[in-house]
Amino acid sequence: MTVVIAADQTGALEQAAAAVQQGAVIGVPTDTVYGLVCLCGDAAAIDQLFAVKERPDHKALPVLLGDAEQASAVVRTAGDPAAQALIERYWPGPLTLVLAARSHLPAALTAGGDTVGVRLPAHPFLRALARRVGPLASSSANRSGIPPCATASAVLDQLNGRIPLLIDAGPAPIAQSSTVLDLSGPQPQLLRKGPIGPDELAAAGIHAGVLSEK
Repeated sequence: MTVVIAADQTGALEQAAAAVQQGAVIGVPTDTVYGLVCLCGDAAAIDQLFAVKERPDHKALPVLLGDAEQASAVVRTAGDPAAQALIERYWPGPLTLVLAARSHLPAALTAGGDTVGVRLPAHPFLRALARRVGPLASSSANRSGIPPCATASAVLDQLNGRIPLLIDAGPAPIAQSSTVLDLSGPQPQLLRKGPIGPDELAAAGIHAGVLSEK
């Protein structure tokens, strides 16, 4: 059975950090939907995350950060003015940026590719966890092919017993998966529509005319 702990319970952060550092995949609240997380450099834990949600292994995993400075350990953003403008404007928040990945990341995280999505979530518990243990490989806390969960109880309905620990912080504030914008190529590509739309991206210099959905 999955142990459920309230995010504001004494010792919740310490228990979550200990579990992740020991190689576990746990359920956590985010500002968008509930997520599954593990250390982004732990290949065995990443394999377990794929198994927990029955996710096809050709799909890369995004990385959640504790602060913007952690991005440099995962992706190369230096010299990318578009990325920097979006980071300054929309982080922390529901925007995942796909950028060139650092070469040390496990192949399973990037599905063998050379890019990875990164995001700084606007959720205090999750950011505190990532600051404590390092960047976190992530995916929504649901079985593959089923809609994401906005509450801890919905996560339990699908994943009870599949993960050792679930942190409950009440309903997810946004209850919608993040916008995913790929900046790794010559033109930005909108990979997933989300809370931040083309008009808002244009305000940061990413104009809708250069966006294409795939």
